[in-house]
Amino acid sequence: MKDLKKIFEERRSVKFFDKDKKVDDEMLSEIINLATLAPSSFNLQPWEIIAVKTEEYKKVLHDEACKQPKVLNAPITLIIIGNKKGYLRENPIWEEKIKLGLTEEKIQGIIGYSEKNLYPTEEKKTAFAARNSSLLAMSIMYAAKYHGVDTHPMIGFNEDKVKEIFNIDENKIVTMIISMGYFDESNQLKPREKRFNYDEIVKEY
Repeated sequence: MKDLKKIFEERRSVKFFDKDKKVDDEMLSEIINLATLAPSSFNLQPWEIIAVKTEEYKKVLHDEACKQPKVLNAPITLIIIGNKKGYLRENPIWEEKIKLGLTEEKIQGIIGYSEKNLYPTEEKKTAFAARNSSLLAMSIMYAAKYHGVDTHPMIGFNEDKVKEIFNIDENKIVTMIISMGYFDESNQLKPREKRFNYDEIVKEY
């Protein structure tokens, strides 16, 4: 079993991917299935993923992602999507909760509280989608490293264009994109830059 500390230490944002080394479908499924153990609000899992694999769509995405070469070179780039209204009754997870004994009355109570108190504004709905799907995104990157697969997250892209190209609903956001593959060993990663430590980022009360 791989040491979690080692996975944290070895995960890097890889800029150079080996174009000839693919991530097969089984490996991708294992990574995603492991990553979905990430927590989410009420376990609503208000997220989706689009896996961009074909050369045609890689080129289109590349053009709308600041022309970052890794989008073309990586065998897969994932589009991480957050659902701003993922707490509504149409989310199929509610049916799973009913199987576990949750009543319809309780479900409607949670939905109503979410609408009126937790996410009453567009800003808070967007934050709900971004926060939950970001937990999934980070989980994907660690799950990938567990399986020996490298990643690079990106927030440099034209969200409106990406949503248009991939038919993403207006009630959803593109949280980030993550290129995934194997590091091109003909290149060299720069040393890891400084990370601020406990004494520099933590305030105690």
